[in-house]
Amino acid sequence: MQNNLLSGLKEHENKLLTIWSQLLIDGGSDDGAVEEEESKEFASLFLKAAAAAEGKIQDSQEFEKVEDLIVGIASSRGKRGFSPRENAQYLITFKEAASKILSELIKDPEQLFDANLQLNAALDNMTILTFEAFMRGREDIISRQVDEISEISTPVITVWEGVVALPIIGTLDSSRTQIVMENLLQQIVDTGSSIAILDISGVPAVDSLVAQHLIKTVSATRLMGAECIISGIRPEIAQTVVHLGIDLTGIITKASLASALKTAFDMLQLSVVKRKIV
Repeated sequence: MQNNLLSGLKEHENKLLTIWSQLLIDGGSDDGAVEEEESKEFASLFLKAAAAAEGKIQDSQEFEKVEDLIVGIASSRGKRGFSPRENAQYLITFKEAASKILSELIKDPEQLFDANLQLNAALDNMTILTFEAFMRGREDIISRQVDEISEISTPVITVWEGVVALPIIGTLDSSRTQIVMENLLQQIVDTGSSIAILDISGVPAVDSLVAQHLIKTVSATRLMGAECIISGIRPEIAQTVVHLGIDLTGIITKASLASALKTAFDMLQLSVVKRKIV
């Protein structure tokens, strides 16, 4: 009986759309033609699924298409600046419009109650889907931004012939260490450099995990036949390294990038002198 009651909504699709559109406008929606087309498509597919359902709407194969559509609409609206609350309100107003039509079609209170229960079950589940779609979209954006920031914040530069430097800014974790090593090793191969300087002046703190990542990077560099110098060792970092018992024996460390560069010149048997201007 529930199915027959809900299938009657299909005959009043235009009226439902009119009521729904007005509710959206009253709610402050101003997305114009784009939203109107989305609403028509959603209403048509939802009412078609309701008419075709033999039991609960959400158990029908047609309803899967409705779910896919609302996920797409939620993602599209999210990109246009709609919040999760506004996405939820989009479905709540549809439910309100459909409920008004049902109250006109069904006079028996018990049947009306049952019909609204089925309507609520279907639309409430889709409301949850819009939140999940929004969160997935945000997570994708954040993940992409993290990757972009990692690439930007790990530039390997050639400071002298045979010498490359990689200034590290921010915290080192396993995934970022992998990017650091790949970029550094590739630059060593491309430039034929024999010395690499890792500058950690921009690293806020060094713990045992960060130190292990640095040691791995140094080891990988040496396997490529290049020597590695770590610069930017501030007093607080030196104290932390000693306190944690981190063994940096065999690794050249310097307080500043300038000092590391001077050491690199000494290793290459180069000297930089001021030229006297006559």
